Amino acid sequence: KKKRKTKKNSAGDTVVLWHFLTDAAFLSSFHLLRNLNPENELKRYFGARAVLGDQRPRQRQRQYVRSMWLTAPKNTWPRYSKTGISMQLLDTRRGVQHFTFEHHREYQQVQFKFLDAVESMDPNNIVLLLQMNPYHVDSLLQLSDVCRMQEDQEMARDLIERALYSLECAFHPVFSLTSGTCRLDYRRPENRAFFLALFKHLMFLEKRGCPRTALEFCKLILSLDPEDDPLCVLLLIDFLSLRAREYSFLTRLFQEWESHRNLSQLPNFAFSVPLAYFLLSQQEERPELERGQARERAARLIQLALIMFPSVLMPLLDHCSVQPDARVASHPFFGLNAQISQSPALNQLTSLYVGRTHALWKDPAVMAWLEPHVHEVLRMVDARDALVQEAERKIRYQSAPRNIYRHIILSEMKEATAALPLEVTSQPVMGFDPLPPLDSIVSYTRPERYHLLPWHSQLCSLHALSPRPGWALGAGISPMAEEELWCSRQAELQAGLVLLLPMVVTTGHSQP
Repeated sequence: KKKRKTKKNSAGDTVVLWHFLTDAAFLSSFHLLRNLNPENELKRYFGARAVLGDQRPRQRQRQYVRSMWLTAPKNTWPRYSKTGISMQLLDTRRGVQHFTFEHHREYQQVQFKFLDAVESMDPNNIVLLLQMNPYHVDSLLQLSDVCRMQEDQEMARDLIERALYSLECAFHPVFSLTSGTCRLDYRRPENRAFFLALFKHLMFLEKRGCPRTALEFCKLILSLDPEDDPLCVLLLIDFLSLRAREYSFLTRLFQEWESHRNLSQLPNFAFSVPLAYFLLSQQEERPELERGQARERAARLIQLALIMFPSVLMPLLDHCSVQPDARVASHPFFGLNAQISQSPALNQLTSLYVGRTHALWKDPAVMAWLEPHVHEVLRMVDARDALVQEAERKIRYQSAPRNIYRHIILSEMKEATAALPLEVTSQPVMGFDPLPPLDSIVSYTRPERYHLLPWHSQLCSLHALSPRPGWALGAGISPMAEEELWCSRQAELQAGLVLLLPMVVTTGHSQP
């Protein structure tokens, strides 16, 4: 019995190790460091002269600039000095290196002041804190959200880049962005800022028109914790792959990970992978045999997606301003019942996918490809096909894990945020640490404070600093009062930030 038990465990370990090795090999081939620079992508689109302009002479004059991979330091930034953040190698298991950021005592004191500033109900206190500590990461993340709410996208992006620069300066000498074997545990609060800064940075890159660079940052986030995926970037990576026209990468990711990650159970992969195969089949430079195989896979997978997630079709057509024909519109399989009968968690995922990717489906060629497969699925439904009956028996997503909620909050897709459950919307959601894990590994704690602000003042502060109105402890406030409170706080923010933000940018000397 002892031998058998050992054999069984050994076989199980072998399977886990095999999955790890395939994941590590795939993650290590994810990206090259040059693809993390958005200027390289913009040069491909517009040419070096249009992108760089008259920057070259100035860059030649700059000396002693530390070479960075994630972002380039700017002349307008304050002079960098050690902030009190470092990175330590915790251990190495099965070829995987586990790191963590650490806050030294001086940085912990600044962190406590930051939390005081958050509770002070005045974001200008964060601005003042950044004047004294221009590279405090959580302050940069939080103030970036405030600037974004004020429509100051340039400042918001600049603050995120500065946060990334501060964190990269603290990297351990053997920490690698491309090996695929370096891990950070999101349960440790010190590590979360790096995940969040990367995510916010890639969102700015995508809006800036750099989807390929955004995809590389998405891959980087996934490589830091591919098992738990704390920001659930698997819900985003398909969209960025399609936007960047990296169709082969998306199909390969699906093939490599489907066996042990069940990616087909996610609506975004169920629909985006067949779309990627279809777009591959349209590339005339590919051999005819390869194009034919891609067409067959696209047909098979899109029919399976429509059967598994029928609630996606009608909202997708509606967002694309496409009127379905009478048969599709009147059939109960794709009708209103498909939306009503799905679980709230599945509704969040389908709403997120439709809101994010509907523009990719607007192409007339894509709609022409989709239409016959919709009719084929209806034929299978009417014929009581075994594939349809098997899909109907499966109940998916009774409840969503916390990382999906975290992703929806960070993405700020109104279609999905409207479907968030009460237990999420009734608690404060802060930009520097949205929905922290319930099993956090805390290395230091904030000293107990004896002079706390009144409860209603804390409510106002959380409301003012939350990414969106209503994402604070406002369960007892009427919608009209909540709107008035929000508007008044925005007026105060605008007045104060106009005066103080320039000081955040220009405080200190130029970057050495």
